[in-house]
Amino acid sequence: MGARCSKFSICWFHSHLKTSVLESSDLENGGKGEKNAWPSFGEFSLEQLKVATSGFSSDNIVSEHGEKAPNVVYKGKLDNDRWVAVKRFNKFAWPDSRQFLEEAKAVGSLRSERLANLIGCCCEGDERLLVAEFMPNETLAKHLFHWENQPMKWAMRLRVALYLAQALEYCSSKGRALYHDLNAYRILFDNDGNPRLSCFGLMKNSRDGKSYSTNLAFTPPEYLRTGRVTPESVVYSFGTLLLDLMSGKHIPPSHALDLIRGKNFLMLMDSALEGHFSNEDGMELVRLASRCLQYEARERPNAKSLVISLMSVQKEAEVPSYVLMGIPHGTASSKQPLSLTPFGEACMRIDLTAIHEILEKMGYKDDEGIANELSFQMWTSQMQETLNSKKHGDTAFRAKDFATAIDCYTRFIDGGTIVSPTVYARRCLSYLMNDTPQEALGDAMQAQVVSPQWPTALYLQATCLFSLGMEGDAQETLKDGTNLEAKRSKN
Repeated sequence: MGARCSKFSICWFHSHLKTSVLESSDLENGGKGEKNAWPSFGEFSLEQLKVATSGFSSDNIVSEHGEKAPNVVYKGKLDNDRWVAVKRFNKFAWPDSRQFLEEAKAVGSLRSERLANLIGCCCEGDERLLVAEFMPNETLAKHLFHWENQPMKWAMRLRVALYLAQALEYCSSKGRALYHDLNAYRILFDNDGNPRLSCFGLMKNSRDGKSYSTNLAFTPPEYLRTGRVTPESVVYSFGTLLLDLMSGKHIPPSHALDLIRGKNFLMLMDSALEGHFSNEDGMELVRLASRCLQYEARERPNAKSLVISLMSVQKEAEVPSYVLMGIPHGTASSKQPLSLTPFGEACMRIDLTAIHEILEKMGYKDDEGIANELSFQMWTSQMQETLNSKKHGDTAFRAKDFATAIDCYTRFIDGGTIVSPTVYARRCLSYLMNDTPQEALGDAMQAQVVSPQWPTALYLQATCLFSLGMEGDAQETLKDGTNLEAKRSKN
């Protein structure tokens, strides 16, 4: 433990975050030039996918509405160590197995670095499942609407718009111009932080293939009239996504168009972007969104013209997406993917909200002997003030008042009578929530000193190291925590 502490203390002031020039490659690579090229489309057995998803465990659900979604998406790991996303349809979505297989094979023939490509399917009995590349860095909706560390940068928003337009142009060139319910949840970020369009929306998702399930306020007007999706309908939805990217909110097109007509386009823009974009660039995106949202479908641009328009406004093209996104990036995770627990996953993503929920649920059950000591000390009057500090800290931590939690836990720790690794863990997260990762790392390391066999301490160290840009050390520590937890579970 001493060696690890000394190494980290030396490294605290040295960020390992590396930048590199974005490499350009053909959108349609057909497996050429990709380090992890996928094989051609194939069929999987139900048993294979059960094993990959741990029996379709709820812990592996990654779709935004969880088990309540009509068609649930799971994270899975194939026996060749490939991570995949497995979409399991409800039993009534595809009564015709032949139609399902034909659709899946048609979508599975596509291969582009702008898509989260479909690599297989399963059709056994009533089961209908799709298997696609797994994208580890969440959805556009998460990064745009529910960000925690930083709002999405202007340059990255422009890149998302361009890459999405390129994805639509590629699909259109391959005869798959129809996309069902294009929205911010359908755009995923890969290991390099690049946005990709989910291939699932290319599938007809109902018996007659006409479904366009979405909020009526965002539905293309011709779909409301005819119930049919057209390529122009997809462009309309692209326009709503441009509004999302500009505003950082999900604004109904009718409201946005009123602002645009009143020449109040700056009211559309995300306040977090103030000072980070030129009026000319803002106006260009507003004009493009207006064209996409035309009431008459024939007046909207096609995907190719969208690409041309968006190419001209790109910024910081030489900066890798993971740098613009502020997400961890390293070769360790891509070469040897760890089989992470939900806690490990949250730490790798620096998902502080998820970590808070997990620590809250864990309580103090891992403080060996602490609970009995605390209950004994409750009878000792001179300890009451110290214990009250912990109690108030727990209340503040539960209420997400992290500044107060830090103050209360500090008084408890400074009391020096009782040592609790959980208090150090909770103060660690509170420091992270207050954007002080170096102090947080000190607490995570101290938690490990107190409880050397506690995986939580290592997981939190990994989160702190990711926050400090020390990806290599973070991956190593995450691996140590994962191995320790696996070892504990076997005992």
